[in-house]
Amino acid sequence: MPHREPMLLVDKAELVTETEATAEYKVTGDEYFLQGHFPGNPIVPGVILCEIMAQGSVMLFKDELLTHLALYAGLDKVKFKRSVVPGDTIHVCSKTVTRRGPLIIVDSEATVNGQLCSRGTLSFMLVKKEVK
Repeated sequence: MPHREPMLLVDKAELVTETEATAEYKVTGDEYFLQGHFPGNPIVPGVILCEIMAQGSVMLFKDELLTHLALYAGLDKVKFKRSVVPGDTIHVCSKTVTRRGPLIIVDSEATVNGQLCSRGTLSFMLVKKEVK
């Protein structure tokens, strides 16, 4: 994965099948995005849940990340069903829906203790890395 601290939001990830990947992230409570969201009642922001699902999804095209960046192309039908708080371990399951050239569409969901937190359809565009 190309992400690094403080934006690395996956503790472990694996490719289950050619079209399915899983990932996990433990919310410690020390994350930068919890400092002001919300003082005294920290909740992982929805946009961060989307990023965690996206980072877990890149296992589906990990080999291509050697020469390409996977950039968001869209978020569709995203729903938030449960708050995620410090101490929670987020489990992500992502499945490839379709691929059209450099466009990859993935269905992803995040759960905590078997309870759905978030789900959505994530679109990625593979963009060739510039050599510097």
